[in-house]
Amino acid sequence: MHLQARFNKHWAQTFPQFSKDGHFVLALSGGADSVVLAHLLKGAGINFEIAHCNFKLRGAESDRDEAFVKNLAVSIDVPFSCKHFDTEVYATAHKISIQEAARDLRYAWFATFNTIVITAHHANDNIETVFMHLCRGTGIAGLTGIEPYKVNERLLRPLLIFHKQEIVDYAKEAGIAFVEDSSNASDKYTRNFFRHQVLPAVQEVYPQAEHNILHTIKHLREVSEVYKAAMQKIVSKLQFINGNEIQIPVLMWQKAKPQDTITFEMLYPYGFTAAQMPEAIKLLSAHNGAVLISPTHRLIKNRNWMILAPLATTNTSVVVVDQNDASVNFPGGTLALQNTAAQIPEGSDNNTCLVDAAALQFPLILRPAATGDYFYPLGMQKKKKLSKFFIDLKLSKTAKEKVWVLVSDNHIVWVIGYRIDNRFKLAPASSSAVKLTFLPTAL
Repeated sequence: MHLQARFNKHWAQTFPQFSKDGHFVLALSGGADSVVLAHLLKGAGINFEIAHCNFKLRGAESDRDEAFVKNLAVSIDVPFSCKHFDTEVYATAHKISIQEAARDLRYAWFATFNTIVITAHHANDNIETVFMHLCRGTGIAGLTGIEPYKVNERLLRPLLIFHKQEIVDYAKEAGIAFVEDSSNASDKYTRNFFRHQVLPAVQEVYPQAEHNILHTIKHLREVSEVYKAAMQKIVSKLQFINGNEIQIPVLMWQKAKPQDTITFEMLYPYGFTAAQMPEAIKLLSAHNGAVLISPTHRLIKNRNWMILAPLATTNTSVVVVDQNDASVNFPGGTLALQNTAAQIPEGSDNNTCLVDAAALQFPLILRPAATGDYFYPLGMQKKKKLSKFFIDLKLSKTAKEKVWVLVSDNHIVWVIGYRIDNRFKLAPASSSAVKLTFLPTAL
């Protein structure tokens, strides 16, 4: 069957939810795959526009590709847009490879389009991806290959059933021009190494390797649906959500079977690698406060619980509170101040307190609790380090990092949400008070 006819049939069978009258964006580099895809979409009567990324990595060649794609858009009468990127600057700033930087920049731009983006990934890309995942270490999801339609990212890949060679052959037979990216010949990039070295070597021993791998990917994709349902049920019983944290009882995690697989499925979505899984299991028996870190999250041992939380950002925010301020906002919430008569408060409320107005020296300072801080807890005549105070309260590491203090003349007035300083309490001689109310940020 002619490639155009096969493409039309595949689109109708695989993506019946998408009307040809809808609007799509085609990511087009200028290479054979994306150029052929543009002609196939046009031949199928699908409404689309072209988006091209110029990563400024190959000098005049990058500009040549941009000009080629722009001319192609004109020739097939579809809208064209192009984005220039300082890829090397971005890679250096984020301490990642050029490949990673280009991918991040490309998909960040695609996400700005208010429609579905089509990419030209084909069967060989799928095979290479699975091989790389396998070598890096992955779970079953990493062996299911590239998704034909990635719903959450609105990415559509209609060429996954076609091999690279048949795409190139079709371009030559149909007289479709395309450009070659010189960097594709270099093995310094991981994917190229697999493409030029690893897979050809495998095919020398197993000539049917490509066919067999694609068949296995299809099989594992079906198996993964059953696997995901089972894992979701198991993991949901282990995890307790508390704001932006996930808390897992240590004992339940230790008894969970199969432990290695469950550990992987719990942690991999939060940036932890397959190589870190043995360390995560060791953490279950580690000392209190032990931590394992991914690029985005921390796994913390907190007594009988494991806490999975986003990485804390270094927060040096300082908020100045003037005498006339009725309320101030800060990252932890809102602090309201109200002048009132001095009276011994009834009952207890950690988020509300009365302090002696005469003891305050404005402006006050609102800041995060810091290492070395101490205060005189209400009812005590001796000072106490906040670190010891937090231990007595059995606060987790992440809870400690969220604590703010109100300071007057370098003295802590209130450990907000917990305890005022004894030096600022109301006394029989107090004539006026300031009512402090803390409204935490809603999680």
